[in-house]
Amino acid sequence: MDNYLQDIITENLTVLFCGINPGLKSAVQGHHFSGRSNRFWKVLHQAGFTPHEIDPTLDSTILDFGYGLTTAVERATVRADELSKAEFDQSFETFKRKIEQYKPTYLAFLGKAAYMAFSEKKNVQWGLQEEPLCNAIVWVLPNTSGLNRGFTLSMLIDHFQALHNHIGYLF
Repeated sequence: MDNYLQDIITENLTVLFCGINPGLKSAVQGHHFSGRSNRFWKVLHQAGFTPHEIDPTLDSTILDFGYGLTTAVERATVRADELSKAEFDQSFETFKRKIEQYKPTYLAFLGKAAYMAFSEKKNVQWGLQEEPLCNAIVWVLPNTSGLNRGFTLSMLIDHFQALHNHIGYLF
């Protein structure tokens, strides 16, 4: 099964949210974060990024708010831990060209895995990172997947609100 999920991206976004890779359901349906247990859209709204919760079938409307969506690795899997280091390594040049072309102000990684692979850092903290990546300010957020049981909805909202507050505006 070789499903592909199209980026929702344009130039000069305030934040480009970067998932690790598409879930199978999202790839089959063609919409980001469409799995019933994924909390991305709920968290994005409750953290103040959008004035309403976006339905996954309307995921492209995220552009209306100055945000976009991409993934570090294009291959869809049930679980992100199914990806190999080689897949991250092979994806980096394409990812880098994308960031250089579209020039988002912030690059928000959802989970540590992709950022750790791309930056070659062994230890990454949540939140603002010291060094930019392709001239974008990097922020690392917990993954909103329902498989990520280490973070409650409230904890996810707190992490997303920290980024939102750092950017400095509310809807």
